[in-house]
Amino acid sequence: MRARRGLLAAITAASVLALPVVVPLPAVAEAALGMSRSAGTPAAEPDLEASGTAVDVAAIKRHLEQLQKIADANGGTRASGTPGHEASVTYVAGVLRSAGYQVTLQEFEFPFFRDITEPTLKRVSPEAKTYVRKVDFRTMTYSGSGNVTAPVQGVDLVLPPSPRPSSTSGCEASDFAGFISGNIALIQRGTCPFQVKAELAQAAGASGVILFNEGQPDLLPDDRRGLMGGTLGAPTTNIPVVATTFAAGEELAAAGTTVTLVTNTEGDPHRRTRNVLADSRWGDPNKIVMLGAHLDSVADGPGVNDNGSGTAGILETALTMRDTQTRNRLRFAFWGAEELGLLGSKHYVAGLPAAEKAKIKMYLNFDMIASPNHIIGIYDGDNSDATGAPAGPPGSDQIEKFFEDHFTRSDLPYVGTDFTGRSDYGPFIGVGIPSGGLFTGAEGLKTAAEAAAFGGQAGVAYDVCYHKACDTIANINDRALAANAGAITAAALAYARSRKLPGGDVAVVSAPVLPVLPGLGGGAAGLESDHDHTVVSR
Repeated sequence: MRARRGLLAAITAASVLALPVVVPLPAVAEAALGMSRSAGTPAAEPDLEASGTAVDVAAIKRHLEQLQKIADANGGTRASGTPGHEASVTYVAGVLRSAGYQVTLQEFEFPFFRDITEPTLKRVSPEAKTYVRKVDFRTMTYSGSGNVTAPVQGVDLVLPPSPRPSSTSGCEASDFAGFISGNIALIQRGTCPFQVKAELAQAAGASGVILFNEGQPDLLPDDRRGLMGGTLGAPTTNIPVVATTFAAGEELAAAGTTVTLVTNTEGDPHRRTRNVLADSRWGDPNKIVMLGAHLDSVADGPGVNDNGSGTAGILETALTMRDTQTRNRLRFAFWGAEELGLLGSKHYVAGLPAAEKAKIKMYLNFDMIASPNHIIGIYDGDNSDATGAPAGPPGSDQIEKFFEDHFTRSDLPYVGTDFTGRSDYGPFIGVGIPSGGLFTGAEGLKTAAEAAAFGGQAGVAYDVCYHKACDTIANINDRALAANAGAITAAALAYARSRKLPGGDVAVVSAPVLPVLPGLGGGAAGLESDHDHTVVSR
């Protein structure tokens, strides 16, 4: 990602945090910034500029308020497979239909799972201790239900851990030789899938399973000492299964330990949910510009930032564009079951015939665009940061440059963010569709340099309510929402009317800078994580 060297250094935290009213720059200013339009790049259409098209942030907040109300009325969640998600689908589809979009509800089957009530892990002896959910332990996805108090029995543990990951704890039936039926199996992370360990433990007569991290201290970002995430992959066991930190597991491995383990879960391998897809009335159906955001929350919270913010941003963009005649077709996607492994977008892309796939010239993804301790992150389409994942498909670099130009013209800083595969651009990149988008940060910690550029607090998570019940309307940063919403609508307008698109016709598109309607107060009400949904082994 190209850094804004001079401009970024010049912007103060105070100017970053001011909610701007952004207006189109005159041509002389464009030239001064080195952004004069190249041959073949479309100029802004006069009728759009004359219409006073603006980003109505208050309207976006009204969408967020509706999503909050839906969660409040449905147990505090909008997770796929729950009534809260179905109500979210109904709301979004209804708004789009009323605006004249052709709406399709794409249903698909997925393995549903949630904790019905909070799990419990307590050490009864030798000393009483209560372990804290999401700090010391969590329910493994697809755990069964149960309420057991029993001795803990280690299964082929390596303590202290080896210097490098090597544990085979619980990977073979022979590991359970001598296991006492009714005990709770304590199993170390290692070289086979979690599901295999749990199935073998159940077959050996275990009344429950505690899986804990292997314990190597120096394996970042794959930290083998922290709280282990992951899934059993499928609901193939009916006993409680939890994951813990290495420290908790090491404590529980002590001789004479007895614990109480309680889980109350709901699982359904054949639950159904839906994607919402909306096509504009205008534009060439053989040249599709696609914008997407996941509509579902995690089971533990309403998901107003993750990802009500992206949902509301592209929903209001669709409303802004409803009467705009365009050269290319716009398609807006609201994905289901992202929080269980990008399942909605994977289903959509996998089901596209080759001819339909070829019509999608680009995909823009917006997942968490209003984090309270935000950055403005642009997906690194050309891997110019030279870290993490490689570049996106050809044309992704042009999308990156579009957003860079937009934020430069809006006098706002930005940073690069990697294509980690943690959101719905993943399936599109996987089939070669140019992709890009924006992201304001999740559970990662803001650096001192980012705090200097964007304001906020260094050393604090971008979103301290990430995947938590406190991800409510109060968790939204209005200034981040305004900045990113302006960029989303600018991209939709520019690419919808462009003669050249990244998918096959690579060209830099001139970024229209839209007015942002003012009138919203400060950012989030206060500062109070894991997209790694599909880890099933090691």
